[in-house]
Formats: sequence, structure tokens, C-alpha cells
Amino acid sequence: MKVVIIGGVAGGMSAAARLRRLDEHAEITVYEMSEHVSYANCGLPYFVSDVISRRDNLLLQTPAALFSRFRIKAHVQLMVTKINRAEKTIEVKNLQTGTTHTDNYDKLIISTGARPRKLDVPGIERAMWLRNVTDADAVKAALQNLENKSVAIIGAGFIGIELAENIRHLDIPVTIIQRSNSILGQFDPEMIQPLHARLQKHGVVIELNAQPKQITDTHVVLADGRKIDAGLVFTAAGVDPDNTLARDAGLKIGETGGLWVDDQQGTSDPDIFAAGDAVEKHGELTGNQTLIPLANLANRHGRLVADVIAGRNTKARNAVGTVIIGAFGLATGITGLSERAATKAGIKHQVIHIHPNNHAGYYPGSKRLSMKVLFDPATGKLLGAQAYGEDGVDKRLDVIATAMMGGLTIDDLMDLELAYAPQFGSAKDAINIAGYVGNNVFNGTTPTLQWHELEAARANGAQVIDVRSGGEHGFANIPGTINIPVDELRDRLAEVQMEDVVVYCQVGQRGHIATQILKAHGANVKNLSGGYLTWAAGEAALAK
Repeated sequence: MKVVIIGGVAGGMSAAARLRRLDEHAEITVYEMSEHVSYANCGLPYFVSDVISRRDNLLLQTPAALFSRFRIKAHVQLMVTKINRAEKTIEVKNLQTGTTHTDNYDKLIISTGARPRKLDVPGIERAMWLRNVTDADAVKAALQNLENKSVAIIGAGFIGIELAENIRHLDIPVTIIQRSNSILGQFDPEMIQPLHARLQKHGVVIELNAQPKQITDTHVVLADGRKIDAGLVFTAAGVDPDNTLARDAGLKIGETGGLWVDDQQGTSDPDIFAAGDAVEKHGELTGNQTLIPLANLANRHGRLVADVIAGRNTKARNAVGTVIIGAFGLATGITGLSERAATKAGIKHQVIHIHPNNHAGYYPGSKRLSMKVLFDPATGKLLGAQAYGEDGVDKRLDVIATAMMGGLTIDDLMDLELAYAPQFGSAKDAINIAGYVGNNVFNGTTPTLQWHELEAARANGAQVIDVRSGGEHGFANIPGTINIPVDELRDRLAEVQMEDVVVYCQVGQRGHIATQILKAHGANVKNLSGGYLTWAAGEAALAK
């Protein structure tokens, strides 16, 4: 059996290596159009600033090493230009010499990845992008030789944010130009605001609701006429599936624009399979097809393709989409649905916010960890989570992602036995606390109100009470609210509008206590989810 693989990074190389382990006799050929096969493209932004100083660390395999160990024929700078499905052949162009040749296959795997989204902006040809090691070499050299010390990045997705951070490490002024009203649109506003603030604190200028109109030799001109200094311009406005080959070959393209595949990564041609960023995925939570350009899914699906070709009866699991990003010491991540995505999809959901410590507060170095968890209000099924903090974000998101895969509910989080020692966690871990708070909301013990629902409640006559201390209230509070510390609440019930009241504290815990006190005295009361901290982040996001 002869297997040809188009694309040699995550999905393609995972398929090639796995297939060889399953079938010693298959003939395996990989065609990669860049100068390198099997490289760590997620590390490219960090190579630009020398956070990753050794270029060789990005190169995971070479054609010689792949042939020596696996007898895989891996070719670089050879671009597949056509798939002839009737004859089961491909046309291949040598990018160094311009010559072409044909090759045949029994099974074909398409792993062409994603390409930077093209912007229709005059002068865009001056913009650089970051897709492979060769691009990183060019970017690094351009930054080192930059005379006009200024950089403009068009797009505030993951690559744009990572580039901005690393360029600031080089002490070069950088401006992010984002057409929407938020960076990283996958997140809800109150959960991404702290990262936005951290970027600004470290000198990254962020222009939201800004549309580039023209790129000149020295500036990016915005639609409103402002000029952004730009010795260098980067386009990081997202990616699109690179499925030109598949389209031209008449393969089925999905509703997302990604290449359609079945649950075994098979395309509409029984001898052609596909994996990676060019392919659409089936969303676990919405039931809809989606694009999730993540290396872990590409690796997973590449391996699965090899299993299927080798005769194993296996199927792809639906994807939830788990991602994390770090910048200037603050990590922010998401798994599953955001509140915004759930609302858009018409999926009923309940939300909790918590702000515990990443490990025991009495152990040195404890940091606040903020989480938002979504669950089904009828069944408690976990739907998604977001988190930010300086330490421990990845651990908690991984637990939630695993719990979602296992079909656990918000109540189940209470009973998870997680690794504990003071320097690693708390006896009541953040995950357990999410379960406790979620359980109180799920069973009706603590009715809650979300930060973005507060103004409507006030407009309908609700009284809002700050149950923190007088000092906390005086330092910062929600305007127009009265202060009754929770320890004084029982003695000041006469000041409470029992028929409709909302209470809040700093993070929600004292608000929960106040809610129970007032409920016991007959009040119609709700606790502001996540307290003042969540409300302030959300309001700051809306103010941009």
C-alpha cells in the first residue's frame, strides 16, 4: 500500500509516524511545501524574541531522520498543485527548480493546514505573517534591523497577542489594531478584560473598533483617518482553511468552509482522508460543525487517520475546543462554550463566577485564580469554563475539559479528589469550590444575578446592597448602592427592601452568606455572581 501525505506538520507527521508503527511495509511519502518538515509552529512567536533562543529546538524532525528511523520519504519545498482522483495521482512542483512531476497513491491524506486570512487593504503586501520557520527567520531579521522602531499588528487573536508580547520583550513599541470591540473574541468580556489590561500595562497599545484603510511605507491609516506608526506591519487577522487543493479536486467542502470529513476523517472520496486545520470539526456542545485550528486536534486526528487506513475500526470524538494563552505573566484560557456562544446557539445555561486562590493562602506566593463555569440549568451538565490568573489556570481548565469529556455535572466537581499540598492547591480546590457554588445555584440555595443583568434589575426597582466592610465600599463600589456589612445585616434588616434586593461582596462568598440571612427573613434576594470583581471587569470591558 502506498500512502501519500500532503503537509508535514502536526496532522501529517502524526499520521505518517503512527502508520509506520502499525504497518512496517506501507510505502509512506510526505510532501511539505515549506523548508522544514515537522516543526513546532506554536513556538514561532517566542523564537522571534529569543525566549526560545535556539532555532534547532523548533525543528522536531528532518527528512534524513525520518527516513533513518521510520523509512518515511519526507520531501521539503515540494508543493502538491493538483489531485487527480480518477487516476489516483498528484502533481508536484519543486519550488526551488520550478520543475514538476507526478506521483501515485493508494491512499491520500490531506493535511494542508490553515493560511493567514487575506485582507483587502491597499498596501497589505508590505505586511508580514508568521506561519513557518522561514517566516520566523524573516520576522526576526526584520525586527533586528528595524530603523523605524514601531510595529502594527492587524488582528487581536492568539498569534497577534503572542507577537505583541514578544515584540515588547524587544522594547519595540507595538500597536494592535482590532476591528471588533474585544481582543480574543472567543472569551466573554469580563474574562478577557484582565488580559487586555495586562497588555496595556506593559506598553501594548490596543485600538478596538478600528479598521485599517491603507498601509503606507511608514503607517497604517485607519478608516477614521488616524495614522498608526508602523515600521513593520503584521497581519494576524485569523486564518482560513487551506483547502484549495481539495476544492479543485471536487471534494466536499463543509458549511464552515473547512474540508468535510466523516467520523473517521474520511472525505467524500473513499481513498482520501484529511486532518488538521484545513478540516472542520463536529462541535460536542452545539452539535454543529466548527473550525478549531489547534495542534492537539491535528495530532489526534492524524493518528486516527493512520489507524483507519491500517484497518482499525475507530472514530473521532467530538471536539470541545480547549485553548490557553499567556502574556506578561497572566494566563487566560477557555474550554467548551462561552456564555456568548451558548446564547448565540440558543443553549440554555447557568453561570457561576469564583475567585479563589491558586493554592493555600497561607503558603507563600498564593495568587488569585478567577473562573467562570457554565452548566445546563436542568441537568447540571458542564458546558464550558474560562479562567485567568498568574498560576494554576491550565490545571483547572484541564480538569474541566476532562470532566466534560466524561459527562460529569457541576455537582460532580464537589467530589473530585485532586492533588493537594499547600504549595500546589487548597484542601478545597478551585475546582471543588466551583462545584460547591454551582451546586448552590443549581439547587436554588443561592439565586444569582449576572453582572450584565444588574442594570436591568435596578431599572425594575431592585435595591442593591454592598455587604463588604465600610473601608472596602469607600475604596471602590458599584455606584448608587448602599453599604450594610454582612456582620451588621441582621441588625439592620429595616433598611432592606425585602421584596426585591441584590447583594454583592468582593468575590461572592460574603454575598452568599448575606443571601442566606435575607432569605431566612423572607426577602426576595439574589447574589451578584462573582461580586464586585466580576462586575468591575465586565463594566471596564463595555467601556472600551
